[in-house]
Amino acid sequence: MRAAFVIAARRTAVAPRHGAFREVEAHDLAAPVLRACLADAGLSPRAPVDQVILGNALSGGGNVARLAALAAGLCESVPALTIDTQCCSGLDAILLAARLVESGAAGLVLAGGVESFSRAPLRARRPKAKGEAPEFYDRPAFSPWPLRDPDMIEALGRLADQQRITRAEQAAFAVDSHRKARAARGALEAEIVPVAGLGADSFTRDLTPELCARARLIHGEGEHALDTAGVAVEADAAAVVLVASREWTERLARAGHFSCEVFYGRSFGAAPDDPPYAVDRAFEALAFETLLFDDEMLVQGFTRPDWKQIAVVELMEAAAAQALHNCRNADLDPARINRGGGALARGHPIGASGAILAVRLFHELGREEPGALGLAAIAAAGGLASALLLQRS
Repeated sequence: MRAAFVIAARRTAVAPRHGAFREVEAHDLAAPVLRACLADAGLSPRAPVDQVILGNALSGGGNVARLAALAAGLCESVPALTIDTQCCSGLDAILLAARLVESGAAGLVLAGGVESFSRAPLRARRPKAKGEAPEFYDRPAFSPWPLRDPDMIEALGRLADQQRITRAEQAAFAVDSHRKARAARGALEAEIVPVAGLGADSFTRDLTPELCARARLIHGEGEHALDTAGVAVEADAAAVVLVASREWTERLARAGHFSCEVFYGRSFGAAPDDPPYAVDRAFEALAFETLLFDDEMLVQGFTRPDWKQIAVVELMEAAAAQALHNCRNADLDPARINRGGGALARGHPIGASGAILAVRLFHELGREEPGALGLAAIAAAGGLASALLLQRS
């Protein structure tokens, strides 16, 4: 099997719904990020890119990846594909790009995700009979069985109850996420492409336990209730990486630049009615299925990875309770998790969130020594999860 490398990674800032990007269409969020990734690799928009793949969950059909590629000035001959696995979409797009490169079907692929809650179309089902009104709805079904298709807040609240995760613990996690994001604000500018005058994540603030205690409850009423401070806000953003073959990586190598090899990556399925637990399935599979590759030759299989070897972890923070459970269940070192803050401090642009994790992971690994490993993981509605392991070259 050939090797695949991430050689550039950029994103927009993340803005809450109806914020700075309220008038920016999804493809116009992604287009400048596509151009920036190519520019970082020393390529023009007319470079021979083999494919553009973007995750998106809310645009209501169509092919936002194709619109973004054309708006970015890429050659009209470049094909584009949009995929929807909800929150996993952006990371799944990157995993698919890596598979194309590893198989030899592509040499350069732009992949990531984009989402605009602000500009998402209203959704409605057609009337069943003449004279009836359309039936508007907020989200599609994530399971064919209504009794096993909970809203995400309901599923997250059930996890907090089952795992006995208190509001105080959730608040402490959220406060720390904002603290880390504020401390990293200057470093984060290197990965952000300004759009609509916004060059920094606008939701990050000086959150305190006292403010969390006054936050509005959104699920439950007791010690393990969820409140607005402990759940990521709906947001707009785009994030893209440039995945390249070894030949392209070596050809584009420049002094002062680095790359990350795609060491491992996979998508997983779990119980559709317990989506917050899906990342546990990803970590378990990683523990028993991770393989080391040397060029195209299988060298060794692990029965369990040494988590201490993973220098950086970018874990989705859809909610503080979910992130706390995932960290505890996998015994992850808190000091290595979301060093620049997470979605609680930025927001959750569904189709882009997994790609934002990959962009953050790439830039965090750039501060590590060659050989360092980094992990990104995210769960999605319907009981899905995706994980990506990168190694600093």
